[in-house]
Amino acid sequence: MAQDLRELFKNEKVTHEKMPKNHQKRFLDKLDVVLPEQKQKQSKFNWMQIAASVVVLLGLSFGAFKYFQPEIIGDTPEIANTKTEDTKTLGDVSPGLKKVEDYYLASINLELSKMTYTPETKELFDGYLIQLNALDKEYKKLSLELTESGPSELTVNALIDNLKLRLNLLYRLREQLQKFNTSDALAGEVSQSI
Repeated sequence: MAQDLRELFKNEKVTHEKMPKNHQKRFLDKLDVVLPEQKQKQSKFNWMQIAASVVVLLGLSFGAFKYFQPEIIGDTPEIANTKTEDTKTLGDVSPGLKKVEDYYLASINLELSKMTYTPETKELFDGYLIQLNALDKEYKKLSLELTESGPSELTVNALIDNLKLRLNLLYRLREQLQKFNTSDALAGEVSQSI
């Protein structure tokens, strides 16, 4: 049963016909009609996925930046940041005083971060911020004195008292804001009931 194919073709008188011109092109055209290429659709879809991913990534990055950015009240600098490169602070005198200074500075920053600034409370905020800025300048002067003349009990006590006073000022501001908010809420309830 096994026959040599060459022998079979010699015996069969096969004519070698040539393909018509443009046969391959017509065949590929018909193939494209029946089975269209899906790569073109996928490439567009891939670009859209990449673009959407970039947009989502940028949005999340912007949201994280805004969320973790410290809140600035008005156009005043951070009030509780008192350390400069040239001056000494309580933390430079002793580790115990560093703990005291860190406690007060953390408490001051915490209180500032809890407060919300509204146009209705602008005057109240501005008054307290002027006092806080004056206390901050005084703290820097005391730190400079500590650097120049060395640590003394009077200077150290003045620095601690300055921090206490700033923190107490922020507590009073918070109380004032609470009173303001409750009085606004009561006034709103009275006007709604009328």
